[in-house]
Amino acid sequence: MNYLILDDEPLAHQIIEQYAANLPELRKIANCFDAFQARNVLNDQTIDLMFLDVEMPKLQGFAFLRSLAKKPQVIVISAHPEYALDGFDLAVCDYLLKPFSLERFLKAVNKAQDARDGQKKDQETIFIKDGKKYHQVPLNQLLWVEACGNYCLIQLENKKILTLEKISEIEKLLPASGFVRVHKSFIVAIAQIHEIEGNEIALAQKRIPIGRTYKKKVQDLLPNS
Repeated sequence: MNYLILDDEPLAHQIIEQYAANLPELRKIANCFDAFQARNVLNDQTIDLMFLDVEMPKLQGFAFLRSLAKKPQVIVISAHPEYALDGFDLAVCDYLLKPFSLERFLKAVNKAQDARDGQKKDQETIFIKDGKKYHQVPLNQLLWVEACGNYCLIQLENKKILTLEKISEIEKLLPASGFVRVHKSFIVAIAQIHEIEGNEIALAQKRIPIGRTYKKKVQDLLPNS
């Protein structure tokens, strides 16, 4: 799971990173110290899990959470037990009181993983807008997404869909476990990759370049990378 930390205390970042290092399924994307930094990351990256402090500068953690149209799984980290009920009203996965142990951290992450897996089972299709129509797209038929000028091409096994949606918006709809952004203009289905060689990915019908800034994401797919 891709995660970010939103907390104004550097020590909290250090502790979470140390605990998360024991879990290879957790991949840190960003350290954020106020809500507006986190907002930029969420708009630009696929985030599965957010560690969220309540008492924050500029904008409180729960106010920020309420502002999000699409929320990742959330584990609250706070020194204030009085906010716990508000947190669960917002459907957070867990509420960790500082200081918390590694054991308690693992329990919270397991809850977040279970919640995310449940969402994945429910989300076997997505809807893509095409003019005034919406196409229901089975995720197991989606091969790649390609940005083409003002359009995005959605390549399925048996047809193509053109949409005015930005590739960054489509990326947010796709589960990170099944799809990876490999270039500013391409997202590919991980299960459809035949070969990775040099700076190219080979799918059954196409060879796709790997962008320099996305190379680490591709390397993370490989064993012993």
